[in-house]
Amino acid sequence: MHPDSGWALQPLADMSTAEFDNWCQLLEERSGIVWRHDRKAYLEVRLTARMRELGISNYDGYYRQVLQGARGALEWSCLLDRLTVQETRFFRHQPSFDHVAEYLQQRLAAGQENLSLWSVGCATGEEAWSLAMTAAEVVGTCGGTAGFSVLATDISRTALATARDGCYSARSVAGVCGALREHYLLADGNGGVRVCEALARRACFSRINILELAQTPVIGMDVIFCQNVLIYFRRWQRRSILNQLAARLLPGGMLILGVGEITGWTHPQLVAVDNDKILAFVRKG
Repeated sequence: MHPDSGWALQPLADMSTAEFDNWCQLLEERSGIVWRHDRKAYLEVRLTARMRELGISNYDGYYRQVLQGARGALEWSCLLDRLTVQETRFFRHQPSFDHVAEYLQQRLAAGQENLSLWSVGCATGEEAWSLAMTAAEVVGTCGGTAGFSVLATDISRTALATARDGCYSARSVAGVCGALREHYLLADGNGGVRVCEALARRACFSRINILELAQTPVIGMDVIFCQNVLIYFRRWQRRSILNQLAARLLPGGMLILGVGEITGWTHPQLVAVDNDKILAFVRKG
């Protein structure tokens, strides 16, 4: 189906309340994401862009298409990529990364030989590469033969492809300090940068739905970094996700969240970190 060029230039009609409710229900059922009403305009823009590519002129017609068999499943996957990619940046919350560095130093000083870090909801990779640079700096400073690895996961295949590629605009890395840029980011010949091979070998990118953690064979983590993810889920889902993440920490491992993303949550195996600049927990043992 090809879009009509005349129609493509016209603004799409506002989404009705019933249509918005249908899309919200579908999003929550299939991905767990709770779409707030104040993001209705954003949903309209994203849906409209995809509908124009397909030549579909109304929300209900597109809704029916994503429900139809294998073809609908493929279209849903494409749409979900467009709806779930979140804005991010390198070292988004510097105090959290500073604390990760201090924690990794302590792990190495205690005799740990290999460090495992997990970026949950890594989006286009800036967070994961920030963790990788942090770990590389700590390992390099401490010397010895210690190694590290970074697992980065997200539900969006498109975001993961960007993250795995490791190429970014010069503007997107402007906040990375000069020493880190010099050590880990190389000019790509097009005005941007790419992550150096030595760092890239330390990272693995995989598609994981955070609501399916119970079926995810990820264990033995020193650091689980989960920021700006929980805000998209209902309170009971947040607690379930956190309980699953806690179970995947090594004894003494650290779970670090976005400040203000969760309140009133406790876990019998975790102790809150006493630092008012961050939100983090350490597993007992």
